[in-house]
Amino acid sequence: MKKTPLQKINDRFGSKDKLVAELKAMFDKGDLFVERLNPDKGLASVANAKLLKLYDTAQEVKEKFKTRDNLITDLLEKLGRAKDTGLKERFDNWGLPRLWDYHKTLNRKLKKESAKK
Repeated sequence: MKKTPLQKINDRFGSKDKLVAELKAMFDKGDLFVERLNPDKGLASVANAKLLKLYDTAQEVKEKFKTRDNLITDLLEKLGRAKDTGLKERFDNWGLPRLWDYHKTLNRKLKKESAKK
């Protein structure tokens, strides 16, 4: 039987509080996330599945690019618009999961185009 998000959290982190603490530490560093967190509710009120996805996305980006700025720079270079400050500002406003999904989509598209040539 498939595990629920809470069971996955308990297996990987021990409790939801420990996962929230790790994500909070990532938010406090400020190198991966845009500060959009509701101070009244915090991360504890976010759904378990969303917390897991957010943590996994943050870990993948951290391994590959170290910071959010490096991810944005890579996106701009792949688009051939490295000097486009307007697009960089737009990417700066996007959330980390959206940036990461766009990066993966762009990589698939570029790989498909290069295979056709």
